[in-house]
Amino acid sequence: RSITIDMRQPEGQQIVRELAAKADIVIENFRPGALEKWGLGYEQLSANNPGLILVRLSGYGQTGPYRDRPGFGAIAESMGGMRYVTGFPDRPPVRMNLSIGDSISALHAVIGALAALQSRHATGRGQVVDVALYESVFNLMESTLPEFDRYGVVRERTGTNLTGIVPSNTYPTADGRHIVIGGNGDSIYKRLMHAIGRPDLAEDPALANNAGRALRVTEIDEAIAAWSRTLALDDALAVMEEADVPSGRIYSIEDIVRDPQYQARGVIEETTLDDGSRLAIPAVVPRLSATPGGTKWLGPALGEHTHDVLADLGYDEPTIQRLRDQGVI
Repeated sequence: RSITIDMRQPEGQQIVRELAAKADIVIENFRPGALEKWGLGYEQLSANNPGLILVRLSGYGQTGPYRDRPGFGAIAESMGGMRYVTGFPDRPPVRMNLSIGDSISALHAVIGALAALQSRHATGRGQVVDVALYESVFNLMESTLPEFDRYGVVRERTGTNLTGIVPSNTYPTADGRHIVIGGNGDSIYKRLMHAIGRPDLAEDPALANNAGRALRVTEIDEAIAAWSRTLALDDALAVMEEADVPSGRIYSIEDIVRDPQYQARGVIEETTLDDGSRLAIPAVVPRLSATPGGTKWLGPALGEHTHDVLADLGYDEPTIQRLRDQGVI
């Protein structure tokens, strides 16, 4: 349910405390210190609910010299290292055209909340889950830290390929499109080279493993690109499928909604808005065999249930109206 409260006002703060006393999890996205300023820190919220789990999302976390700085997902992607390795080496770093930093942080918040719930089952106690956006991004930076720590290697931007994984790249086709090919497994690589008519590269002992291929990445990529440029995308994909080499097209959202794999698995769910119009949204994943998920509704309007929630807390009609008149709700 949705309730709107002015948390800067004392009576609004009291409503929040009453709600927290009945809650399993509270999630907040204010700058660190804001809740404490309003008398709504974890100690206050959990005073009558020791099992409460407070999930706190912020740009830099609740501690450290940067904690008071404002931070958005875009800043987190930069500080977390993702922007540095994204793009082409001769151009400035780029961002994905998505708020990936925010999405990654939300997933980490869910993981933290579930872990805290599991702990509460054993101890009966709640706790604070401190999610920093930049840390969530950094947590997905694969082996960049061990590479630097052990070998002093700073991973740089490499365009469309993946550092040290060969071949794994995007290649042009004759119809002006692109095919993505991941032929980096040793046996897959041999099948790929035979499929594109390069048995010399398939049987070269120096290219039998990824370490050797990484030393000749340009040669291998140029060989694949020379082949892909002779075929339309669909024809190139057919050759790769016949050779059992992982490959695919680059999908737009229009491609996604038309794709038979998406359709067969029901990845796109059709819902109905309050006005009766339809809206397509992503279905619930991952898929659970015994308790599959689904979208029951798209959520309420902001503040739609303020009156009902306050009534459930024991507020009478005159009090609710007064709070509304005073801008507390």
